[in-house]
Amino acid sequence: MSRQLRDRLAAAGRDAWATLLPTECSGCGAVDRALCASCRLALAPAVHAVTRDDALIWAALTYAGSARHVIAAYKDGGRTDAAAALAAPLRAAIVAALVAVPNLTEPNQPGSPRDIHLVTIPSSRLAWRVRGYHPVDALLRRAGLHSSPVLVQRTEALDQVGLGRAARASNKNNSLVARHPLDGVSVILVDDIVTTGATLLEARRAVFAAGGIVVGLAALAETRRLLPAHNPP
Repeated sequence: MSRQLRDRLAAAGRDAWATLLPTECSGCGAVDRALCASCRLALAPAVHAVTRDDALIWAALTYAGSARHVIAAYKDGGRTDAAAALAAPLRAAIVAALVAVPNLTEPNQPGSPRDIHLVTIPSSRLAWRVRGYHPVDALLRRAGLHSSPVLVQRTEALDQVGLGRAARASNKNNSLVARHPLDGVSVILVDDIVTTGATLLEARRAVFAAGGIVVGLAALAETRRLLPAHNPP
C-alpha cells in the first residue's frame, strides 16, 4: 500500500470519526480534528537550551501560541488525545540532555557507562485528584520511556500559576524529598513547563540531598522571560 493511499484512508477515517463524535482542535479550535495540521506543525521539536539560575535546561518548545493552547488543554482540559503529539518533543528534549552528557546515549540501556534514571516531579494530591493522571509520566510512556518514582511531595505546595519569581521559589522551597538514598545514582530531571525554574531547581536540590547526581534537565516547553532575572547595577 502506497503512502499516499494510506494518508487518504487515514483522512477518511478521521472524517468518519468526526461525524460520529464531533471534536475540535485543542490548539486553535478548528472543528473535526483533535489536532489540526497547522497546530501539529507548531509542536515540531525545536530543542534549545535555557538557563534558570545556574541550571541548564533543554526545552523542546516555546510555551506560546498553538503549543501553549495544546499543552494547557492536555494538562488541565482533559485533552489526552494530544499526548502522542506532545510525546515526541518531550523525547527530543530528553535526547538533547543525554547527548550533552559525555559517553551516554540512552537511559537504562545495557552497555552504557552508567544508567541514567528519568525522574519527574510528583503531582500534588489536589492535581492528581483533579486530573487522574500525571501529565509528564503519561507523555514518557507514549514516548516509550519510563520514569523512576524517586521524589515525593514533602509539603503541599500552592499552584504556581500567578505567582511571581520570588513567590515561586519560596513556594517550592524544601517541598520535595527523595523516597530513599540515591548514593551515586545519575538522574535526568524531566518537567513539562519551565517558567522560573523553581520546580526543577527544587527537584535538583532534593536529588543532591539524597546523594544523587543530576546530569541533565529537560522540559517539554519553556515560558520565555520578558524581563531579566535581576537588574545589573
